[in-house]
Amino acid sequence: MNMKKQWYELLFENYGRKYDSESFTQGTIGECDFLEKEFKFDKSLKILDVGCGTGRHAIELTKRGYRVTGIDFSETQLKRAREKAEADNLSIDFQHQDARSLTFDNEFDVAIMICGGGFSLMETDEMDYQILKSVTKSLKPNAKFIFTVTSALFPLFNSVDEFYTSTAEEGNSTCNNNIFDLLTFRLNSIIDFEDDFGNKKTLECNERSYAPSEITWLLKSLGYKTIDIFGAKLGAFSREDKLTKEDFEMLVIAET
Repeated sequence: MNMKKQWYELLFENYGRKYDSESFTQGTIGECDFLEKEFKFDKSLKILDVGCGTGRHAIELTKRGYRVTGIDFSETQLKRAREKAEADNLSIDFQHQDARSLTFDNEFDVAIMICGGGFSLMETDEMDYQILKSVTKSLKPNAKFIFTVTSALFPLFNSVDEFYTSTAEEGNSTCNNNIFDLLTFRLNSIIDFEDDFGNKKTLECNERSYAPSEITWLLKSLGYKTIDIFGAKLGAFSREDKLTKEDFEMLVIAET
């Protein structure tokens, strides 16, 4: 029996090249500068990139001398990642895996999950929790987990429609009819985009936003001892950026 594909599966089909031209993917260099500081520039660390997409962080970190394993649910995103790595003569272990049920156990020093990485795109809160749990199981003791997630504070205080209109660029995807559900903290949107073959597509999206206190509680329940949450500025992550209601995304740094 064929299971009906979820919107996020349909979104990432044949979308590797176009994805790389989206405005929200342009902060890679600055984000990797920040990650390196968090790694204390230790090239011996084993890094897991969860929901690596077209491999932008994995490739940039590998260029800088780090060992990265990238996992993603989308075969077409991974194909693009492998093509880019090959073009740069880089050998990177890109694997097709579901972040809810990773096959790793106690293997990595750091996990990164930037730009959502699957978390918050899932159909249920339980599935989101499963991702956090699965990533945590993949980590060694005294490890670090760095990720970004959409903040529920933003749609509570701001217009999501205005935000997407202000960040829209010619030829890129657009999000319309944004409705934020106060009971579930889920943002329902209509996304219009063009795939790599020039096909125009429209999808109904449903994405979970999180309050900082929810993230803290979820991570505490998984054994993280230190949990720091900041505002996430595209391409300019910083521990100096206190989270405000103006931040669309938050940056989470958790340590076991």
